[in-house]
Amino acid sequence: MNDIKLAVLGSGGVGKSALIVRFLTRRFIGEYASSSECIYRKRLSIDGRQLNLELYDPCSQGGEGKSNLNDQIHWADGFVVVYDISDRSSFITAKAIVHLIRELQLGVAKRDTDSLVFLVGNKQDLCHMREVRREEGQRLAAEHRCQFYELSAAEHYQEVVLMFSKMVHNASMGSKAKERRRRPSGSKSMAKLINNVFGKRRKSV
Repeated sequence: MNDIKLAVLGSGGVGKSALIVRFLTRRFIGEYASSSECIYRKRLSIDGRQLNLELYDPCSQGGEGKSNLNDQIHWADGFVVVYDISDRSSFITAKAIVHLIRELQLGVAKRDTDSLVFLVGNKQDLCHMREVRREEGQRLAAEHRCQFYELSAAEHYQEVVLMFSKMVHNASMGSKAKERRRRPSGSKSMAKLINNVFGKRRKSV
């Protein structure tokens, strides 16, 4: 049975956990704050094959360095990089994460294929507060060979399922030749990377 490992990345408050929980349980949770990393596990059937899916959700607080993202690149079969269309700073963070994934990947010994990266603009239900145009997301995705989705975890259950299913399908095609990897360690560093390296810490009001 194949194991598929996905990391869901992005700055705090963009709806990473909401997307994951929506996919796994159909329920939408509006408020979700976690101070610790989580790995969600689910057994799926894709194209008639049984898969074990692990979804890694790093916490959104404190830590250090970009070496942790390097760990995640070794560990994950694919990445879902999420931003909030009503928050420009979260898009800048997403752009930096995508850059880093592609840059660190170049340093990884001869990977068969590019890491799968899906760029997801969440909170489409907040269109009236939009700060990031759809075209900007599409352009960033095209530049870095990512698949692009714009959706709402709150309102688009089917689209959330479609996006994760496509990622799982693509990852299962690409992971057959890959040797087993260790799980990410020291996940707290991802948040510091996001908060300190790529821009201002979001003020909570």
